[in-house]
Amino acid sequence: MFSFMILLALFLLFMFWAVGMYNGLVTARNAFRNAFAQIDVQLQRRFELIPNLVETAKAYLGHERETLESVIQARAAAVSGLAAAKSQPGDAGAMAQLDAGERQLEGALGRLMLVAEAYPELKADRTMAQLTEELTSTENRVAFARQAYNDAVMAYNNKREVFPSSLIAGNFGFAAAAPLSLPADQPQMRLAPQVRF
Repeated sequence: MFSFMILLALFLLFMFWAVGMYNGLVTARNAFRNAFAQIDVQLQRRFELIPNLVETAKAYLGHERETLESVIQARAAAVSGLAAAKSQPGDAGAMAQLDAGERQLEGALGRLMLVAEAYPELKADRTMAQLTEELTSTENRVAFARQAYNDAVMAYNNKREVFPSSLIAGNFGFAAAAPLSLPADQPQMRLAPQVRF
């Protein structure tokens, strides 16, 4: 009877340990998903600002239609990438699609800002100045949200890979989460964009 009690106590101790590990993995996974939701909020804000920016610039940049259209197309690609990432936060393919859309949008916005530099009336436009100020502020928020997401992904991945949590993670399908990385060949993307008018 005494050995049965010891075995029962060991079994219960193991079960409490396994449940604790499982709950810790679920908590870490939910933390990185929540951090991605913050990126989503900031990117949605940026996506809402871009059409206003293009409409304001359109009045001054009538013959620069190609530049304006490239911004709209890049925005659509970035929105599509965000939709894919929202459906599967942490999935490597979805994060790569989001990264590609973001790179395309960053390039198009950069070209728009360079073209706009040549138009003093556009630079002096109050609406344009306010929109670019909001865009810069939003870009900073995106950078902070991206850092928080990457930190949460690292904590989750560490938790799922260390022993003995890896035993629980492997048996219950806790897949690795992918961070939002910036391409090594584009170090300028590690800096906040400089929007000047």
